[in-house]
Amino acid sequence: MTISAAPVIRRRMMDLTLEEHTLTVPLVWSDPSDTRTIDVFASVVSREGGEDLPYLVFLQGGPGSEAPRALHAPAAPSWLDQALAHHRVVMIDQRGTGRSTPVGDGILSRGAEAVAEHLTHLRADAIVRDCEAMREHLGAERWNVLGQSFGGFTTLAYLSTDASSIDRAYLTGGLSTVTRGPDEVYALCYDKMRDASERYYRRFPEHRERMRRLVDLAASGDIVLPSGEVVSPSRLRSAGSALGTNDGWQTLWQLLELDPTSNAFRYDLAAAMPFGGRNPLYFVFHESSYANGHVTGWSAERVEPADFVEDVTLFTGEHIRRDWTETVPAFQPWRDVALA
Repeated sequence: MTISAAPVIRRRMMDLTLEEHTLTVPLVWSDPSDTRTIDVFASVVSREGGEDLPYLVFLQGGPGSEAPRALHAPAAPSWLDQALAHHRVVMIDQRGTGRSTPVGDGILSRGAEAVAEHLTHLRADAIVRDCEAMREHLGAERWNVLGQSFGGFTTLAYLSTDASSIDRAYLTGGLSTVTRGPDEVYALCYDKMRDASERYYRRFPEHRERMRRLVDLAASGDIVLPSGEVVSPSRLRSAGSALGTNDGWQTLWQLLELDPTSNAFRYDLAAAMPFGGRNPLYFVFHESSYANGHVTGWSAERVEPADFVEDVTLFTGEHIRRDWTETVPAFQPWRDVALA
């Protein structure tokens, strides 16, 4: 298999140095006869004096999101400053995201079956092969890996096939299981969201009735985002995903304090919901990232507990709904792919 590299681009961003590397690699690593290729992009970030430090490659969560862009320090993500004291940080855009031959609405012209087939080559095992190609390109015998969420899943895949390439592996919330399927994952997530919802309402009891009124508005089609999306009750409740972070309650509190007819509410709600058109892979891929060789069949929808059906004030998190392929304009073009 032929792997080629574009010329390296070096940039100075305030106190950081960025080296931009782009490799052209096989789309299908497992089939040498398949000549399709994609680009894989990585930005190597270093601080002055750190040009020879060991590499730390960051595997982003998602799936479907590109790596963060480091422009100066201190900068997001919050761990970057500490990491740069000990490493050169490799921000790699996982295949299909960012500058790594991104998958977007334009690919849909190929037809649902062709797109679905393409997406099967964007899994963790292929991302590991891309990382290995980048490691060899950078001339590193071994490097360190930091995996966040889905990036943690990918790190485990990395350790299962190419552990000899890894010096140290760090996981932040991405410890997956191969013995339990998405049904159990989403059932547990519902339990966690029930606890988080009740904890929130104990702190702000007046917001429970406010949320109930918002759900009624959504059911009547009276919450419309700036994009034109008529927000369904299930989409509204997914804003509860903010409760999965330490300070997410602040986002939710500010949202529920707003007049639902105001522009501020409409724009802030759009920003608070976890799935959107910017990264369609996050919607299409999310459930399958928990699967082990089987069809998920809209797992989050199938295992929804009775109390979540009865109590519409309970928030949900990363629970995907089949009806979003009909009600969310950004997902409508992806309906046939999601159902393939």
